[in-house]
Amino acid sequence: MKLVFATNNQHKIKEISPLIQSSFQLLSLSDIGFSEEIPETQLTLEGNASQKSHFIFDKYTINCFADDTGLEIDALEGEPGVFSARYAGEGCSFQDNIDKVLFKMQGITNREARFRTVISLILDGTEYFFEGFVKGKILTEKHGNDGFGYDPIFMPVNFNISFAEMTLAQKNKISHRSMAMEKLIRFLNTLK
Repeated sequence: MKLVFATNNQHKIKEISPLIQSSFQLLSLSDIGFSEEIPETQLTLEGNASQKSHFIFDKYTINCFADDTGLEIDALEGEPGVFSARYAGEGCSFQDNIDKVLFKMQGITNREARFRTVISLILDGTEYFFEGFVKGKILTEKHGNDGFGYDPIFMPVNFNISFAEMTLAQKNKISHRSMAMEKLIRFLNTLK
């Protein structure tokens, strides 16, 4: 089975590729000749994931999935949440977003947070959802150079290192995205 991952984020493709193995053949947007930006205008992770997968399915009638991920910080009432990728504004960098979180978290002792991923899979026109999350806390400064996004300031529960200090294999054992992907893969395996 071929499935398109409806994302232009190469970090995400790199992260999930080892999880797939022989479950299905992963196609990127460039594999199907798509190079535009996909609209992302919904106010929930579920809405954005669904909007992205429907956009590709409607255009190409090809089985596909899309995800949306948010960092949800308790002390900031769930921010940045659905706006995680553009928390510091349109066209912002990972560093801009990290700087904004660290600024807003100054002097706050409750640093509890979670990463949450929602995947929308469209298979032969029917949509399915899968979710994964990991709890942790926001660090007071960056640690590590790997990963992407907020990884340098997020330390998962039961660990003393950030996501950015982990190898990809370590992160994939516990991450929000890998949990959602494992649910998707288990579902696909039931269809064989």
